[in-house]
Amino acid sequence: MGRDKATVEFDGQPLWQRQIGILRELRPENIFISARTRPSWFSDDAALLLDDPPSRGPLSGLTKALAAMRTTHLIALAVDMPFMTSEQLAILRELAAESRGVVPVIGERAEPLAAIYPAEAAVDFATALAGTDFSLQPVIRNLAAEEKVRLLAVPAQDEGLYRSVNEP
Repeated sequence: MGRDKATVEFDGQPLWQRQIGILRELRPENIFISARTRPSWFSDDAALLLDDPPSRGPLSGLTKALAAMRTTHLIALAVDMPFMTSEQLAILRELAAESRGVVPVIGERAEPLAAIYPAEAAVDFATALAGTDFSLQPVIRNLAAEEKVRLLAVPAQDEGLYRSVNEP
């Protein structure tokens, strides 16, 4: 994209502001902003979690957020998914169970950046971060095999909610 995705405007609002608004509608205990460095747009109404260098992208952010949270579950939402709604995230939250999260799947691919993770997933993310494969897909497969997350097939009519602005 050539610039910080969080500052891209969608429906007249920067993505970072839009996503925080969506999360606020769910009334979470805390909102974490994960980043490599402190963003210029950051406001103190959320907690900033900086990646430990070297940053491994979303794996670093999710690992840090799971370690920092003090609740039973983490709602993950990428800044570049502007079509996601609080209603869809609420559905995922309702499907989560004790010690078990929900990760949507489109086709054969998990959507790990609009998902619910249980606190118990922290060790799996930390283990992956200490390894050599920083892709989230293997982490999600392991979590599903350990029954720490439920893989949820996304109905065709909802697939657009998971679209990233990285896509055409």
